[in-house]
Amino acid sequence: MTNIPILKERKKQIYHKGEGVFDLTCDTKSLAGSVSQRACVFCGSRVVLYPIADALHLIHGPIGCASYTWDIRGALSSGPELHRMSFSTDLRERNIIFGGEKKLYASLVQLIDTYRPNAAFVYCTCIIGIIGDDIDSVCKRVTEEKGIPVLPVHSEGFKGTKKDGYKAACESLSMLVGTGSIENIGKYAINIMGEFNIAGEAWTIKKYYENMGIEVVSVFTGDGRVENIKRSHGASLNVVQCSGSILRLAQIMEEKYGIPYIRVSYFGIEDMSKALYDVAAHFKDNLEIMKKTKEIVRNEINAIYPDLLRYKKALSGKKAAIYVGGAFKAFSMIKALRSLGIDVVLAGSQTGNKDDYEVLRDMCDDGTVILDDANPLELSKYCIEKGADLFVGGVKERPIAYKLGIGFCDHNHERKISLAGYSGMINLAKEVYSSVFSPVWKFAPGKNDFLKKRNSSATKAQRHKGRI
Repeated sequence: MTNIPILKERKKQIYHKGEGVFDLTCDTKSLAGSVSQRACVFCGSRVVLYPIADALHLIHGPIGCASYTWDIRGALSSGPELHRMSFSTDLRERNIIFGGEKKLYASLVQLIDTYRPNAAFVYCTCIIGIIGDDIDSVCKRVTEEKGIPVLPVHSEGFKGTKKDGYKAACESLSMLVGTGSIENIGKYAINIMGEFNIAGEAWTIKKYYENMGIEVVSVFTGDGRVENIKRSHGASLNVVQCSGSILRLAQIMEEKYGIPYIRVSYFGIEDMSKALYDVAAHFKDNLEIMKKTKEIVRNEINAIYPDLLRYKKALSGKKAAIYVGGAFKAFSMIKALRSLGIDVVLAGSQTGNKDDYEVLRDMCDDGTVILDDANPLELSKYCIEKGADLFVGGVKERPIAYKLGIGFCDHNHERKISLAGYSGMINLAKEVYSSVFSPVWKFAPGKNDFLKKRNSSATKAQRHKGRI
């Protein structure tokens, strides 16, 4: 065991499978001083809306907020690149004292005239919630003057967690949905939700569905287009991945338009196949769809399975730690890593709820550590204690893995490698293998060396204290 302590107030957000009654605390604000890995409400809204490529994204607040979220997703576009521009009203002291509404109006008018977007999103930051700018009235005025939707995103960073940012983004998107024509949309049509086209993943998923005979009306929000979002209420089914980020919109569309939704994941062979079969089963009146689906799944698995077996032979017995944004993603990662012979010894998320963690508990083996809203110290502690060979996480977890001298697999929304679909499973296997067996780790201080140094330092400190 390590000497790394756990904050007393954090102990109820950590559970060791097989020890005591499961009663994990979650859905709470981050503990002050714990250095949470979470992002703020504003960042949560940005990661959802950012991939809409033909919209203007204007951040109303200090320049630092725009800098923090610039190019925040590795979301590719098949056309416009306006989403990659990070515009800000750049509020200064004078604006904060006297208000920033005039500056916001002038910024919107200038940007819309210059770039001719199909819609505009205006993001509220912490300072807007403090000074009380009436964002809604400014957006309404510019909408009337310019003839395009200008939508407020109430994402003041201090008013909750990253999940509240997701909700703010969904509320804004709901203002667009239902404002376009649904003419020429067929009976077998879906919206892909919670897919952000990281490294082109939405294109892969969309192709699977189209080959099944399914029409994709809109993708929320990878390679997104305003016009497609406007007419998305013409779909017959919403297929929701990354449910934490976009589930609220699916619920709104079900309440308002009667469109049912199903939850899926596109990571790993098992969940990818289930996602295709579940959509085919929904359109059960068309037997041809299920027939094509079975053919696609069979061909895709046959193409990659021999390579997966070779990776599994090399990786069997290795141990992995998983810490991701949404718990639903962790479910798929556990299955995918197990298919490579890798045991998961730590699983956690930033935004999981009680139901998510109950599923995690049932999926994990005894001894696995389950964490909610962890911090670097806790993640380091359990990686060392459990002897992890691999860390699957995002950009904030990468330095932790490298400092501990263990392999790392980037599952963040900024990555450049596609991990979704059947081809993504091979990419995952390659990345895991390359990282775990990289010769660079022989030059890095290993976990045992880290412990020896730490314990040695503690012993010296105790001796020094005794001499004094």
